[in-house]
Amino acid sequence: MKRVENLAGLAAFRKACQAERDPERTMIAVCTGTGCQAHGCDRIVEGLRRELEQAGLDGKVEVKTTGCHGYCEKGPLAVIRPEGILYQRVKEKHVADIVTRTIANGEVLDKLLYFDPQSKQRIKLEKDVPFYGLQERLVFGDNGYIDPHSIEDYLAIGGYQALEKVLGGLSPEAVLKEIKLSELRGRGGGGFPTGRKWESAKAAPGATKYVICNADEGDPGAYMDRSLLEGNPHAVLEGMLIGAYTVGAGAGYVYVRNEYPQAVKNLGIAIASARSLGLLGDNILGSGFSFDLFVSKGGGAFVCGESSALIASIEGEVGEPRAKHIHMAESGLWGKPTVLNNVETWANVPLIIRRGAEWYRSLGSPGGRGTKIFSLVGKVRNTGLVEVPMGISLRQIIFEIGGGIPKGRAFKAVQTGGPSGGCIPEAQLDMPVDFDELMKLGSMMGSGGMIVMDDQTCMVDVAKYFIGFLKEESCGKCTTCREGLARMYEILDRITRGEGTMADLELLEEMAPVIQQASLCGLGKTAPNPVLSTLHWFRDEYLAHINDKQCPAGVCQALSRGEEK
Repeated sequence: MKRVENLAGLAAFRKACQAERDPERTMIAVCTGTGCQAHGCDRIVEGLRRELEQAGLDGKVEVKTTGCHGYCEKGPLAVIRPEGILYQRVKEKHVADIVTRTIANGEVLDKLLYFDPQSKQRIKLEKDVPFYGLQERLVFGDNGYIDPHSIEDYLAIGGYQALEKVLGGLSPEAVLKEIKLSELRGRGGGGFPTGRKWESAKAAPGATKYVICNADEGDPGAYMDRSLLEGNPHAVLEGMLIGAYTVGAGAGYVYVRNEYPQAVKNLGIAIASARSLGLLGDNILGSGFSFDLFVSKGGGAFVCGESSALIASIEGEVGEPRAKHIHMAESGLWGKPTVLNNVETWANVPLIIRRGAEWYRSLGSPGGRGTKIFSLVGKVRNTGLVEVPMGISLRQIIFEIGGGIPKGRAFKAVQTGGPSGGCIPEAQLDMPVDFDELMKLGSMMGSGGMIVMDDQTCMVDVAKYFIGFLKEESCGKCTTCREGLARMYEILDRITRGEGTMADLELLEEMAPVIQQASLCGLGKTAPNPVLSTLHWFRDEYLAHINDKQCPAGVCQALSRGEEK
């Protein structure tokens, strides 16, 4: 790939990339995200290319390997563009029919179309499927149109235009002003205003500064960041380049779990492509701005998602939290001013610069501007990744996008915010989803995990599961977290065995604030949430376990209905 030396060269190369892509040419976009990989999407891609070649159509029809499309419940997915026909649960045996009947003769294969249980009809077009209806796929939507290995694909859809705009005349102060006006808040869990974080790092003294992308996604059931890195790594790179220019950083790191091999691979290819094109390195596009990016692979410790533990891990130290007497914007990686944002936050930055802060502020709610990607999993018909405007209700996400609870079961609760989040009951489903409103319910936004539970779920057992997870993932540095979570787990385990007492509930409620207030990092400070929220909203289940020696959901074996203790 020839290096681009200036802004005009980048614009010309983008124009050439766009000219090579005929919007009317038939393209079969096949999801090759991790979920579809597990169902053999690679064999489907190979089969499509083989059949097209045999039919003499390989020069006229393109098979595009893309990242995750989001509708994981129905994968593997294939979308025939430009019509937008969605084929779901595609198998190798369907490949020949797709080529000979749909591509060659224009026949739609009803058996591969989505069946809507409400209208009792097959739906032909991707845009008409209810799962996508309420979504606003600003960050995630490009996944279905580009090959993540191709920087040319990213450029063809307007990629690196925001960087071009920044280096073409926007001062760091102007970029910072735009980010602050957008009211973008961090998507990694804390919801801290991104502009304020950047402003602190920019103002910090020193010539050496860093930017970091936190891709250490460890919440059970969450895979938003992984899918963004797999499907559109250049959006993250572009955001980091803009952030580095704004705060004056010369180097950056993407800290990604080693358990995400496809994300690591695609990210490495993207960095190498950007470096070859001249978008990373010295004197980028002749602007005088120099920046390079590196990958640091984590070993899978949940606590390394916490900022100071993550930095310790990059530095080669034990990944455990440090006291934050000094903010990372002043002294972070190797004691230098550092900006750390998560994958989704960085991917929002190019959108804001390209389309403006006012446009971004028009999306979402005062408690959260823009959109948020959620991992919708559990007892819900349509599992997958959904991107929705902030302020949408939980009910809309679960019942309109998610399709409700399968097998005619009743909804019981939804947990948001990962293992340290809270469980929210049906009575609160109409609350808007944003940072502030979820906190009022005893939960939190977190990175975007959303686990739906039906009436066959025992809420005491749920609390026990998450406390058990957090107990194992605690680094052990703080006595309150290390010993407190172990004691909490023992109490919950006793209750599920029918050995609990009312004094145990009092002890749980007494321990919770101590763990929250005396723990050093976010893991310990939020760890009691599953217990506190289930005690608040589902106390009757705890009482049934203790007083009646029964598990209403029939989950706890020692207390199943009809079984004598």
